[in-house]
Order: sequence, then structure tokens, then C-alpha cells
Amino acid sequence: MKSGYKVLWTKNALEELNKTIEYLEQNFSEKEIHKLANKIENISELISQNPHLFSKSEFKGVHKVSVLKFNTLYYRIIKDEVQILSFFSNRQSPQKWKL
Repeated sequence: MKSGYKVLWTKNALEELNKTIEYLEQNFSEKEIHKLANKIENISELISQNPHLFSKSEFKGVHKVSVLKFNTLYYRIIKDEVQILSFFSNRQSPQKWKL
């Protein structure tokens, strides 16, 4: 079986993920952090195997998927790679969103 697309995180997406983890560390238990990590791992595997699985966003060429209920992951497909563009916290104002 083909190993799938290579999944790469942009600097912006990693910064947003780190902010989310910091928030969870301050306000929730380790259990919630593990739950998030497992969900991200599962979604990454799905995207790697079938990047067209999740719906397209309002931005051309960009797909989105909800990660639990508080975050949305945005990504685009370029050749044999999937670039994670944003790990947006849905608790924030949409004006703060950077893609």
C-alpha cells in the first residue's frame, strides 16, 4: 500500500497549535491534551491517505476539518504533500485568523 501524502505543518499552524496546548495546560487536564494529540494524529493519517476526504473551505484550494469542537485545521494539497496552514481556535474572533 502506498504510504500516502507527506503532511507538513507551516510555522503559523505550529504556532497556533502551541498556543492551544499552552491554553489546555493552564486550564485543563493532561487527559484533554492527549485527547487532542490523538485526534490530530488520526486526522493527519486520514489526510495523508486521502487528502480530498474533508470539505473545501471558503478559500480556494483550501480544505478544512474540525478537530474536536474548538479547533479547525485548514490545509492545502500541493503535488504529493499536504500543508497544514492553520490550526485555528474557534474560540477566537475570526478577524484574528491568519491563513
